[in-house]
Amino acid sequence: MAGLSTILMGSIPVVGNTLSPGLRTLKPRSLSTRGVVRCQAGPGGNNPLSGLKESVDEATKRPITREDIIRNQEENLSEKQSVFGAVPTSGSFYPRPELERRPETGSRSFGSLFAFDGAAPETINGRLAMLGFVWALCAEKLTGLTVMEQISNPATSGLVFFVGAVQIFTYASLIPMMNGESTDARSWGPFNARAERWNGRLAMIGFAALIIDEMIRQGPLIH
Repeated sequence: MAGLSTILMGSIPVVGNTLSPGLRTLKPRSLSTRGVVRCQAGPGGNNPLSGLKESVDEATKRPITREDIIRNQEENLSEKQSVFGAVPTSGSFYPRPELERRPETGSRSFGSLFAFDGAAPETINGRLAMLGFVWALCAEKLTGLTVMEQISNPATSGLVFFVGAVQIFTYASLIPMMNGESTDARSWGPFNARAERWNGRLAMIGFAALIIDEMIRQGPLIH
């Protein structure tokens, strides 16, 4: 609560913010038999969802500190040597040390986030693949069209929905990263960054396999 103003029995004690102009004009005798309590939620009292973000953060967010990242760099074998077989070096485009490529401690520029080892590519591609794989199968069942037909057929709106989904998921994924938060900072029960990465990787493989299968068979997977 941003402020609490209480008026009781004609006296006007004020705690927090000052009274609004509407309450200043009330005469003491009109308040002699009852109390009036005004609570402001959020800036200016205009945000009915004030406190929701704080509650979600408290339940799902685990801040990742610089010390946590340095400790993981020193103990995690996969961080000591990249998938390219080289030791990550500072200042290189990729592979970079974890301290430089994470949004919590590294650069939050567009180029850094979308670098080969940046935080954005796998996260966004995985989310789009999960959405696209489920969406494609459902649309095939309803329309009988393959994935490519759903996108390119003039009689459908698949291309419009595809472009819109890419924009929404890209922006929604970038906002936390540009604010210095990676997917590893969020977890809620089984929904954590590790599970999302594996589901996204499987969805990318599955979506690519679906398109290849339909190109070979010249027809939808689900009739």
